Amino acid sequence: MSHPIRVWLEVSHHAAFRVGGWAWVRADGASISGNAGGDKRIDHERAALAGLVAAFGKAPGPRPVQLHTASDLVAAIPARIEAARAGETPPDRDLDLWAQAMTALAATPVAIVRTLPAPGAPTAFTAAWAEFARDNAKDRGPFTSPIPKVNLAKAGVAAIQD
Repeated sequence: MSHPIRVWLEVSHHAAFRVGGWAWVRADGASISGNAGGDKRIDHERAALAGLVAAFGKAPGPRPVQLHTASDLVAAIPARIEAARAGETPPDRDLDLWAQAMTALAATPVAIVRTLPAPGAPTAFTAAWAEFARDNAKDRGPFTSPIPKVNLAKAGVAAIQD
């Protein structure tokens, strides 16, 4: 039996500076990976979309995905994509990222798992990296960087063996 891919995704946005960051950790079978990134002159929704697109990369295919997040914006994206596909309330901005998100989630069953950022949990780990990315984006502008493997070992994510 194939276990679902587990993705933890958090977004951090500072409205006054219009800067946002995101971070994700993905447990895909025996491997764990993660990235953080951010941008300036970005709104909260665009940062959430950018994080989701980065976390899913190319479409993961038919294997189910559990998307763990504490973010209301991130949790709402799959439902908004389904509503747009059904012709209800299509997005009117950030169409480039909406198109990428729709493509990435086209053949992937996604289950949203709402979590709280408890100390030592993957959600707290990704939230801290999202804040770090947000702060770096303020000076650097747009960037994406892998989270070092030594740090991922502290993410609180255990690989699942099939």
